[in-house]
Amino acid sequence: MANLFSGLEAFGLGKMSNLDVYAKDEKEKKKSSEDGDAASDKTKVVETDIIFDKSYTCPVCDKEFKSKTVKTGKVKLISADTDLRPKYQFVDSLKYDAVVCPHCGYAALNRFFNYMTSVQARLIKEHISSSFKGINAESDIYTYDDAITRHKLALVNTIVKKSKISERAYTCLKTAWLIRGKVEALVSEGSEKLDKDMIKQLQAEELEFITNAYEGFVEAFSKEMFPMCGMDEHTMTYLVADLARRLGKHDEASRWISKVLIARDANERIKAKARELKEMLKN
Repeated sequence: MANLFSGLEAFGLGKMSNLDVYAKDEKEKKKSSEDGDAASDKTKVVETDIIFDKSYTCPVCDKEFKSKTVKTGKVKLISADTDLRPKYQFVDSLKYDAVVCPHCGYAALNRFFNYMTSVQARLIKEHISSSFKGINAESDIYTYDDAITRHKLALVNTIVKKSKISERAYTCLKTAWLIRGKVEALVSEGSEKLDKDMIKQLQAEELEFITNAYEGFVEAFSKEMFPMCGMDEHTMTYLVADLARRLGKHDEASRWISKVLIARDANERIKAKARELKEMLKN
C-alpha cells in the first residue's frame, strides 16, 4: 500500500508517515479503555475492600490502638479442610485473627483478647512488654508472613500468661492453618523459581504446629469444660481425630472417630464428617 504521507520528510515530519487516517483520537481510546477498566474494577473485589481498622483497648497497658479485621458479611465461606480450616472467597480471613497491641506487645486471637487477669497482665509486662520493640502496622493488608508472625507472638503470650491449654492449642492450630495457606498461595502462583526446599520447610513447620495442637487438645479434654474454643465436645472430638490422622496416628484417629459415631447427641453434620474421615483412613 502506498504511503499517503510520503514527502512529509522534507518538512521534518517523517515520523508522521505511519499515521492512520481514520484512527481514533488517543484520548478517546484511552478514555474508552479507562471506562472499561472502571466497569471491570467495580466488580473486582480486592483484599483492601474487605478489611478495616478496628479500635481496641489493650487489657494490659490500657492504651488504645487499631488492628485490621475483616468486615462482617463481606466474605463468603467456600469450603473447609478436614481439620475445619475455613476457606473464604477473596481473602484468607485467618490472617486477621491475631490482635497485637503495638504499645506493649500483648497479642491474642480475637476471641481471647479481652480475657485478662491482673496476674496475667503483670506476667506479660514483665516478660514481653519489657523487651518489646514494636510491630509494623503501616501496611494496607497483612501478608502471610505478617499474619504468621502475629500468631506466633500470640502463642508466646499464651505461654507467658499461663493461659488454658485449649487456648494454646487453638493458637497452634490457627498458625498451622496460616502456614498451609502460605504454601497454597506460593504453589498457586506457579512461579518457575518456586523453592521446593522452602515448601518442604514450611510443611514441616505446619506439622510441628499440628503436633502441638493435637497434644494440647488431648490434654485439654481431661482438664477443661465444654464448649472449648467455641466448639462443642463432638466437634472437638472430630477435630482431634483428624489431627491424629494428619500426624499418622491412625489407631488414635480411629478411636476418636468412633466416639463421634456412637454419640447419640452428636448432630448429623459432624457424624457425616466423621464417616468421611473413617473412609479416608481405610484408604
